[in-house]
Amino acid sequence: MTRAGMVCSGCGKQKPFTYEELTCECGSTFLVDYDLEYVRKTLTQQSIVNRATTMWRYRELLPVQSPQSIVSLGEGWTPLTPIDVSRIPLSIRKLWMKREELNPTGSFKSRGLSVAVSLLKERGIRRAAIASNGNAGTALAAYAGCAGIDSIVFVPEDCPPLIIRECQRYGAHTFRVKGLIQHAGQWVESYKHIFDWTSVSTLREPGRVEGKKTLGFELAEQLGWRLPTVIIYPTGGGSGIIGMWKAFKELRELGFIQGPMPRFVSVQEIGCAPLVRALGKQVDSAEAASPTGMRVPHPPDIVLLLRILKETEGTAVAVSRGEIEEARRMLGNRGISASPEGAATWAGLLRLNEEGWFGQDDQVVLFNTAHALPYETLAGTSNIPLLTNLHDLINTLRK
Repeated sequence: MTRAGMVCSGCGKQKPFTYEELTCECGSTFLVDYDLEYVRKTLTQQSIVNRATTMWRYRELLPVQSPQSIVSLGEGWTPLTPIDVSRIPLSIRKLWMKREELNPTGSFKSRGLSVAVSLLKERGIRRAAIASNGNAGTALAAYAGCAGIDSIVFVPEDCPPLIIRECQRYGAHTFRVKGLIQHAGQWVESYKHIFDWTSVSTLREPGRVEGKKTLGFELAEQLGWRLPTVIIYPTGGGSGIIGMWKAFKELRELGFIQGPMPRFVSVQEIGCAPLVRALGKQVDSAEAASPTGMRVPHPPDIVLLLRILKETEGTAVAVSRGEIEEARRMLGNRGISASPEGAATWAGLLRLNEEGWFGQDDQVVLFNTAHALPYETLAGTSNIPLLTNLHDLINTLRK
């Protein structure tokens, strides 16, 4: 059993654990806060060793109370693949790629949605909705299907067709809407009281950040309870960076790790780089961003993301579509099927290396967040009609 409450990431206000109402009066986000003295009774470096190789090996630091409520497809414990830097002109000592494309639904979204859906099941929720650029919708559909929960997925109109079909195969009611992810989010929020669904969109509930933080737990464990000096991560909504930052704080308080935080680097695509702009760096806005998970013009808590980058002495970098495609080719030559988001971390690595940002002793981890194949028809169109009004939504959900 987990003992957890909530704490505001901004002002530090505390309150009992809650599923909704995650925005504090100060404007910051409430995150799950654990009784670490209680956690210490059962969670040790030694106790973890013989546990199942899934992200649920860290169950004391996940907010699901009942083991019977856990909805798992075996997510987590993905490989941390070393990359030979002697073949690449890089001024760093070591380089790894965390292979999140090998999760059950083909992306790192399996982690967050496993926890989110487990919390829904624990609360007896029967219907869930999400605004997604693609992979999160797929993961919700898969895990909700396993839990017997009805899922509704809203995606931007140019979402890759294969991702939409995958959502449908898992049983989700899937809708294309005009605009970007924030417009999909408006459909979720505007009609949740009419259709009695619970939102599992980014930072609308606590489970997705908690699932994502297992990336940090695994990274530390796979490196012998040491941390790299740099983490390069593709950033849209930013729950992965928030989650890993939170994970490292918890591990430090438990005494599992020591030393400074890794320097977090957020990689975004030219055409949609709000973090890069917020740091005062110039970005060419003439190029439109691709329909990927990085295309989030308004991250739900950009203040917290900027704070993490500044606290860890990290940065944000924007790369072009051409750089991303070249990076996908280079990673393919190394046996890695990289999504545009994953390839962007490689492109970001090369860009920062050219700028002289790294030190010669830096140890760097990149994240390939999803498999390449769903994006192969990125320029295609879906045969699902564009949702334009409430009447069409009602008629579809009644079928």
